[in-house]
Amino acid sequence: MTVPLGVPAQFPDDTGADTFVAQLPTAVAPADRAYLSTKPPLFLLRVPGHGEEYDRRVRRVFEALRQPLDDKGKLVQHAALEAGAAGTGLLAAAAGERLGYGIPRHMTPDCFPQFSLLRDVIADVMGHGARGGAAAGAKALRDRAYAQRVQRGGLPAVLWRLGGGANPPAEGLHGWLLGILWTPLTQTFPRWWWALRKTRELVRPMRLSPFRRARWLGAELHAERGKENLFRVLDDMAQRQVLRLALGDAHPQREESLQRLEDLLVRALLEDLRVPQPGRLLPRRRRRTARPVLLVEVPPEGTPGAEQAERFLRAFHRARAAVQPPGPLVIAVGRPSDALLAELGGPAESNLTQAGIQLTQKDGSPVLVTFRDEPLTRHGLPIPQVNPKTFSTSWQTMTSLVTAGAVVSAAVLGVWVVGVVQGPPAHPCVGGDDSVAASAQAEPVGVRPKEWYDAATGAIRKENKRAEALAAAGSTVRTVVAFESNRPTTEINTRFDGSIPELRGIALWQRRLNDEAISDDTRVPLRVEVRSAGEEFRDAEQEARKLVAEQNAGSRRKPYEQVIGVLGYSQSRDETRAALKVLSAAGIPTVGTTATADEMLDGDNQSYWPFAPANSTESRIEADFASKSDIVARRNGEGGCTTAAQAVIVQSPADLYSRSLTGKFSHDFPGSSQVINFAQNGDFRRAPAGTPRVSSAHDLAETVCRALKAQPDSMVFWSARARDFIAFINALNAQGTCIEDDITVLGGNELTMVAQTGSFSDKRWLRLYYSSHRMPVTDTRASEKTREFVEVYDRFVRDTTHGADPWRQDGHAAVAYDAFHVLSRAADVTYRDKHADRRSMLTALTSGMSFDGATGYVSYQAGANAAPADKTFVLLRQGAEGAVSVVACGAYRQGLTTQGQAPPCAAEGKH
Repeated sequence: MTVPLGVPAQFPDDTGADTFVAQLPTAVAPADRAYLSTKPPLFLLRVPGHGEEYDRRVRRVFEALRQPLDDKGKLVQHAALEAGAAGTGLLAAAAGERLGYGIPRHMTPDCFPQFSLLRDVIADVMGHGARGGAAAGAKALRDRAYAQRVQRGGLPAVLWRLGGGANPPAEGLHGWLLGILWTPLTQTFPRWWWALRKTRELVRPMRLSPFRRARWLGAELHAERGKENLFRVLDDMAQRQVLRLALGDAHPQREESLQRLEDLLVRALLEDLRVPQPGRLLPRRRRRTARPVLLVEVPPEGTPGAEQAERFLRAFHRARAAVQPPGPLVIAVGRPSDALLAELGGPAESNLTQAGIQLTQKDGSPVLVTFRDEPLTRHGLPIPQVNPKTFSTSWQTMTSLVTAGAVVSAAVLGVWVVGVVQGPPAHPCVGGDDSVAASAQAEPVGVRPKEWYDAATGAIRKENKRAEALAAAGSTVRTVVAFESNRPTTEINTRFDGSIPELRGIALWQRRLNDEAISDDTRVPLRVEVRSAGEEFRDAEQEARKLVAEQNAGSRRKPYEQVIGVLGYSQSRDETRAALKVLSAAGIPTVGTTATADEMLDGDNQSYWPFAPANSTESRIEADFASKSDIVARRNGEGGCTTAAQAVIVQSPADLYSRSLTGKFSHDFPGSSQVINFAQNGDFRRAPAGTPRVSSAHDLAETVCRALKAQPDSMVFWSARARDFIAFINALNAQGTCIEDDITVLGGNELTMVAQTGSFSDKRWLRLYYSSHRMPVTDTRASEKTREFVEVYDRFVRDTTHGADPWRQDGHAAVAYDAFHVLSRAADVTYRDKHADRRSMLTALTSGMSFDGATGYVSYQAGANAAPADKTFVLLRQGAEGAVSVVACGAYRQGLTTQGQAPPCAAEGKH
């Protein structure tokens, strides 16, 4: 169920739609914030139809409601809960997680302490139920819940780490002292105090209340006096529910148990959403300028996801009656069952006029609107975008200003006087003077290797079936092979591997191609076979030979199974270069992705078309930038930055990419340079003679520190891989001998996979610049095609996976999308003749092509297999505003050329 590319979803123009469309943005973000102090009714929008027609209609209504809330990022706090959004779990868990993700900065300071606690406990209960075991026990529940709290950061996390973490020393006098004095102070006592505080917040009666009423969770779980301890109460509940959860899926008591857990989790979520109350003068209250919104898809009864959605709506209806305002706006779209409607009080049919009026009313019964068939078959009405008031500073900052007004005013005045006397720095730092730790990504983004990889390859398999169906209907269909490194299995190798975002980009182009091929006979749908070339592409040559042998043997009998090209090889390694020679000898055209070494394109690889700018282009731009731009922090409190007089270059000598970039940068950089060889595997076979060789991150940190201290106006140029970079940064931080001053690092595209994930959120001394192959969508210079791609990519990730996406601003997906576009265009030209073969693809590629793509304007010149002319190359600075472009070269929009741009894009004197 997808909305056509670039076409805004329109709300059905049914009776009274004008009123509903006009009132919805006002209900979400009213001009008068007093209207936020209400609990809107539950809205049920019933959609007629069956099969695929029904699915398209639901998607249309759902997207029409979602789009006004999201403009390349959330405008207000909202969550879109589609069928299967929670997998096999509770929909309330997905609702809370999505509400807490991507919150507009400094606007609504909702946090979820009660929801997070109940979610962790309920997940534990459901896990024991699924395994058929007994409940964990009160102490185990408490310990696991506190461990989850520690992982969310803050003071508990700081104290836990001070106490030695999960495994403090246990031997000797040091361990004894820790166990007797320090560990109780930093771990045992904080955990006890946290559990006591949560008990008083959720279970025990209010001591000063004349009616001695229990808190909401105590009332819900019928806590008796003498058992008023949160985790004993929760364990009592768990003992009952675990037994019921272990019953068969169809057992009514199991469904009752799931409903009970959903009720508790929804109630906790609504309790958290009450805070803060809107209005008046307190800084935190003033940040509530919009109402949280939940959009819930309700599949027809008996279809996947229907029970989850109805269970959530039933729980919301019950909890809403007990929770004080304010409350979120919940709109359900789909086919609620008669049983659900009966439990909701049997709401009478309304039209959209009445529903629009109810949007701004207080309380009220659920509102049911059934669309007619006819309005769903024609164009509808766009819902205006919500426009909430936003703030440039956090509420904590404003609170500090209010409570310490006199002191802050004096400090501000003093700073102003000093500024007048001294003036601003004569040489401000390019991209700002903040460190990576100032980035909005405060904590490392978690990754889910199996889920995300399977989602991407599953989308490709789905599109393969569509292509085969088109072949059965008479269309010309062919196959391409995508070579990626091994399927990532751990968080570590997933974070440093670009295969998942590349596969997402491939799936997106394949989907677009299939969509267009339905009505355009000139398009050739393409199947994609994803093949592993081993960890770090170590089996690349072997797999290439295997593919060539298959083609020579003619083992593929169906026309659509014929392989006409290869896509991928995202890393420049000796193994991938050897694989290209094998494919070139067999005449199999290959379009690369993010491999950049010039050596990949040697004389033997005549069938290889690289996509990204070569290392020679990158090194020239980066060397000019580093030597002429103020990027290295000045010492001795001078403020501002200066240019790099020396480059301390870290390379992995056995890695073709690293070796190539190092050699070219050393040649292009006008200042002095020092090369340090770093190989954790001890492979120094190609290390230049007379250069340092280190195999441990600790030794590398010491070697780099000595070089930086000898020449303070130095930067680190990183040409090694991202995994080694993490080890180096952690070693520098642990050693701490040269981080009293900021350290500037300039690196390649490898670092995009870790720079934007929050991995350096505590490295206040790190100033990081790195390259990318597309403009950030936050940059006003980004092309419309780039913005369009990011919007489609965001929707794909949101629809197919859970959790925050660490690669949203990374260029790998966009590069793969455009590279597949290149192969696709060649196939369209070649296979107008149904008897053409893959060698004709080489002719089509050699003829040249151009188009406006996700990475900018792509223009391959005729007659040569080189990278596109004026290909987009961007240098980013990671700081408080996220990834900010400090250099943008090439045709990031159509009509731009490198030679028409100032240095460092064009060589000096040629612009």
